[in-house]
Amino acid sequence: MSLSPVILVTGASRGLGRGISEELARTGHSVAIHYASNRAAADETLAACRAVATSPLQQFVLVQGDVSKADDRRAIFDGTIAAFGRIDGLINNAGIAPRVRADLLDVTEESYREVNGINLDGPFFLSQLAAKWWLAHPGESRLPGGYKLIFISSLSAYAISVNRGEYCVSKAGLAMTTQLFAARLAEHGIQVLELRPGIMATDMTAGVKDKYDKMLADGLVPQKRWGTGADVGMAVRAIFQGLFPFTTGDVINIDGGFHLRRL
Repeated sequence: MSLSPVILVTGASRGLGRGISEELARTGHSVAIHYASNRAAADETLAACRAVATSPLQQFVLVQGDVSKADDRRAIFDGTIAAFGRIDGLINNAGIAPRVRADLLDVTEESYREVNGINLDGPFFLSQLAAKWWLAHPGESRLPGGYKLIFISSLSAYAISVNRGEYCVSKAGLAMTTQLFAARLAEHGIQVLELRPGIMATDMTAGVKDKYDKMLADGLVPQKRWGTGADVGMAVRAIFQGLFPFTTGDVINIDGGFHLRRL
């Protein structure tokens, strides 16, 4: 059983999830590294976490499952508890883009259900499992300030793309989910926050890199660069170190200033 704080990170095999997991490992946390199907990538995250860990008390395990399925969510959560005996934080990071970028009027029900099942239903119901466990174990968190619940959303929570409407709907839903859980859990000392990344260098954006390289150079993002998993990981580190003690239900933009309204 781990003696360091235990964090479950969904979608941790690549991209933002890997960056978050590595930063947690670097700052003394144990991590349950969730992946859906890419075991090889998950093993790479596992090795990276072990390489930067700072304490022999830290542990890292893989947990597999499809967050859109109830039985898999239960297996992911129970696997974390079985491995560590506890959970101190949950980071809902797992997400997918539509398989086909279709015009809003051509979005299929299959695509809508798939994207929202992973991006919205999964985080909602996995957070239920964590919250119920925390309420049954009050005052036992190893994190400064208590248990913590984080939702990784996207600038697509407010910036529309009519060729991937189902994705925008899922991320807007996560923004409301954050507020709902924050309001429900605040009196129990459980902090809930939304991290809202901007244009990030991940597998999801690899196919449109040239397009966004030009847009970034032209000033679409004031800081004129891609975001990285490390950028999100450092924000998570600050939260998990208790540096936002009087904040809950809020949005932390990690987007290089994209959200600023400019004339």
